[in-house]
Amino acid sequence: MDQALPEGFSPHVRKSPLTDPWEPLYAKPGADRLILGVRVRPEHCNSRNMPHGGFLAAMADNAMGLSLGVSLAGDGRESAGLVTVSLTLDYLGSAKLGQWLEFDTDFVKLGRSICFAEATVRADGQPIARARATFKVQAAKAAA
Repeated sequence: MDQALPEGFSPHVRKSPLTDPWEPLYAKPGADRLILGVRVRPEHCNSRNMPHGGFLAAMADNAMGLSLGVSLAGDGRESAGLVTVSLTLDYLGSAKLGQWLEFDTDFVKLGRSICFAEATVRADGQPIARARATFKVQAAKAAA
């Protein structure tokens, strides 16, 4: 099994107490998104050695929120961040230890205060989940 990083991925620099136990995480920036990637390790798995649904949900949520941030910035809009209002996942398949997972935001709709996103989770290129989320845009802090 090839353990090399796929082209364009480098260490993800945005750290979080939630994702710290799942490191190393990787990111691939795009003009309108940030794709997250990770190689499946035991820390990501349930008792059947498959990535836990909660792990997949948290990573998809993270990827969609970060991608919306990229899209907002590309639209010239500032925000203090995004807060998830709703999140749904459909689990389409499963992954195994050692496989490469990518969390790629396929669709973004920017609103003034509410934004929408859809993402696909792929294991070695095969879809294993699809996600949809709604996010509330937090107003940018006024300059002092």
